[in-house]
Amino acid sequence: VFAFHGGGGNSKAMANDTVYHLTSKSDREGFVIVFPDGTGQRKSGKLTWNAGRCCAYARDHHVDDVGFVKAMINELDQQLNIDKKRIYAMGFSNGGMLSHRLACEMSGVLNAVASVAGTENYDQCNPAEPISILHIHAKDDSHVPFNGGVGEASRDASQVTDYTSVPETVSRWVRRNQCEATAQRVLEVTGAYCDRYSGGKDHASVQLCVTEEGGHSWPGGEKPRSKSDQPTNAISATDVIWEFFEHAH
Repeated sequence: VFAFHGGGGNSKAMANDTVYHLTSKSDREGFVIVFPDGTGQRKSGKLTWNAGRCCAYARDHHVDDVGFVKAMINELDQQLNIDKKRIYAMGFSNGGMLSHRLACEMSGVLNAVASVAGTENYDQCNPAEPISILHIHAKDDSHVPFNGGVGEASRDASQVTDYTSVPETVSRWVRRNQCEATAQRVLEVTGAYCDRYSGGKDHASVQLCVTEEGGHSWPGGEKPRSKSDQPTNAISATDVIWEFFEHAH
């Protein structure tokens, strides 16, 4: 499982188990978790991924992050005993956007992808095969708005991205995977729900989980910084993602 950090973050931030609970989850469930670093101004430690229309340094320098992931898989396959039929990508924000791009370009390699608070912003998406997609997003996200557009955090003109909306992201994947147009409600709790579009080609599905609150954060996690949004505890993104991966075809 590749876990891609958010824009302006780094691998160390994503590996913080207090915030994301990913290392403890991997220990418990017995999967290999990989925390890569994006690119950017190394001194600042604020790194990004080239997810298409986002973000910053990686986008502006046309960084080949897809090639990077392919190279990592080859390297890891030599170092570890991995099941190449069960390789997954997940990420937060810009890292989630990269996961969507990887689904577009590496559908034959990855088994499923999941994104938290990062929509699909890649304009050349034409996956060779169906691939299961999980998207998690808060209704009150002001950085990557649920209904698309430019978020509050994007005031610097060089950083501005007109983000794809969550409904548009989901409908694109439903169409690409040839899923049924009507979703089944598979989870409903106070403050959150999950809808799944099934019946896709090769058993591919698309699942959308929406939280009422939490803003731009990782559901079930902790605030990484005092200025960060307070995550919702309605669901655990980490648990929902792993369950989705386990059942993905």
